[in-house]
Amino acid sequence: MKKINILSASAIALSMTVFASCDDFLDVMPDNRAEIDTEDKVIQLLTAAYPTNDYCVVAEFSSDDVDEYNNTYVDSRFFTQVYEWQDVTETNNSSPERVWGSAYEAISTANHALEAIENLGGATTEKLRQAKAEALLCRAYGHFILVNMFCMNYNSATSGTDLGITYMEAPETTLDPEYSRGTVAEVYQKIERDIEEALPIMGDVNYSVPKYHFNPTAAYAFAARFYLYYEKWDKCVKMADKCLGAAPAKMLRNYSEIAAMTSNFSAYSNEYINALQPCNLLLMTAYSTLARSFGPFTTNKKYAHGNYLASNETAKATNVWGANTDFYMQMKSYSGTNREYNIYWRIPDLFEYTDPVAGTGYRRIVYPAFTADECLLNRAEANIMLKNFDAAAEDMNLWVKNQMKSGKTLDPQKITDFYNSVDYSYSDLEGKESTVKKHLNPGFAIDAEGSTQECMLQCVLGMRRIECMPIGLRWFDIKRYGIEIRRRQMTASGIPDKVTDILTKDDPRRAIQLSPKVIASGVIPNPRNK
Repeated sequence: MKKINILSASAIALSMTVFASCDDFLDVMPDNRAEIDTEDKVIQLLTAAYPTNDYCVVAEFSSDDVDEYNNTYVDSRFFTQVYEWQDVTETNNSSPERVWGSAYEAISTANHALEAIENLGGATTEKLRQAKAEALLCRAYGHFILVNMFCMNYNSATSGTDLGITYMEAPETTLDPEYSRGTVAEVYQKIERDIEEALPIMGDVNYSVPKYHFNPTAAYAFAARFYLYYEKWDKCVKMADKCLGAAPAKMLRNYSEIAAMTSNFSAYSNEYINALQPCNLLLMTAYSTLARSFGPFTTNKKYAHGNYLASNETAKATNVWGANTDFYMQMKSYSGTNREYNIYWRIPDLFEYTDPVAGTGYRRIVYPAFTADECLLNRAEANIMLKNFDAAAEDMNLWVKNQMKSGKTLDPQKITDFYNSVDYSYSDLEGKESTVKKHLNPGFAIDAEGSTQECMLQCVLGMRRIECMPIGLRWFDIKRYGIEIRRRQMTASGIPDKVTDILTKDDPRRAIQLSPKVIASGVIPNPRNK
């Protein structure tokens, strides 16, 4: 297998709080860096073991959560490239290049923490045991984001040959290392190894605000999502059980309470990321345009979640759980000259000033990387795959009760009857109209269309789509289930005009292409159809 050099590609650098700057780091041998020789230094180092650039923007704009509006409106070339599933050449804080580099920077920091722990004699104290668990989870999470963004989704039939990403298991000791990209299956095996080693020694006493670090509930939520993607349904259920405990309803986001607050974007969005809320299991910060793109701003709205999408596919569509008006927290609708978008008030728009006088700086976000609500739906999906339909319906009813004031109760038969009464999206002659369900084409086996299993999967995927907007997790569901989606230009009145592209179930563009700089450094690019 071809060897590659990813040092410059991933811009591997360590936290400025402990080490030299990125440029200085590339000028000297690693041995010249500061020593991490105490427990407290290891713990401090791990604050930099989380990505500082988010995957959410690329994932959300790659998904079916956006259509093209106002064909004459000039938007950033970056968003056009992402929306059209092109190989992205533009760079900003949410670009594939930054996602790649930020993840590998976090992984590198985690590896240095693990090395420092060994140099201190191993995880012989409670602080060091918990630090080791956090470092292993940070390393696993960084690779989890990379493999799901830049590779085809895990599939037991093909992942043994599908291109993976380099799994960094040790700090750099030379300035010119070589690595093999490996396979998706190999990456998943190593992620599982790190998770399984970390879970028994996980704790939350090392930090004053554990919600900004991997803590036990966040660790189990990560494990549940990982095993769901890994097609190990029984393990997903087991991990979700440990995360949610005996009273999952008490861990869910209190939408009725939020709805009673003053109707204000800043108030709603800041409450959404409140570290005191039990639903928020792990919060992350990032340099990102996510809040501007999916907030009450005109920024980046050529490609948007418009009224047609909302009314036919997501939260404003009549579904088995009720209608739009039944939600405690309804989507906010905006319209203007050549613009139309429907959004949730979820991610706050923050700004970090580097020069207060000049008014310059960076846009930042805080977002929930893991929530109890998502974990609940992960468990429901896994139980559907195990054909534990009543158990799945129980979790789905918890979600409905928490989200809605309709008072409806679901059961497998009601769900089956409803979805069998609905056409699949794109069933019209021109293939541009949509409904609340789409054909599922996963690599794993599911029962035939119209079966209870398939209908319940349609339902839980619809719930997840609403729950996780705009964090980007819908993109991973599209990949996992081989969901075909279409790019549509909308008319001035906001209905589909024409289809401009189709992402088929096996389209290689489902693996986001590496940036030109990464490829130029020697990394094998993802294949593309000619």
